[in-house]
Amino acid sequence: QVQLAESGGGLVQAGGSLRLSCETSLGTFSTYSMAWFRQAPGKERVFVASIDWLGEIEHYADSVTGRFIMSIDSIKTTVYLHMHRLKPDDTAVYYCAATKKISTRNQVDYEHWGQGTQVTVSS
Repeated sequence: QVQLAESGGGLVQAGGSLRLSCETSLGTFSTYSMAWFRQAPGKERVFVASIDWLGEIEHYADSVTGRFIMSIDSIKTTVYLHMHRLKPDDTAVYYCAATKKISTRNQVDYEHWGQGTQVTVSS
């Protein structure tokens, strides 16, 4: 059973930065790809970023390209989302997800999900 736990959300002013973490139960030799999705109030959940477990294949939504960076720690049990130059439109619940497929943007491909962490960006 894959377990994912997000943390690091909070309230930040526009232009600020946050780092989200997703602790996983996946081991060093895992072949899962990981992703972040987000869901703003009253909207559908959408793709933010993904990375394969080797950290070689990355994808980003156009809305966050150049501002957000996804990374994996050296022992491959935690993934991060480094968020910079935050905007009020980034306000959402951010979810971590895992899939056996290679770095896909499609949320239907992700079998495992965390509970989410709230990010609120004030103007």
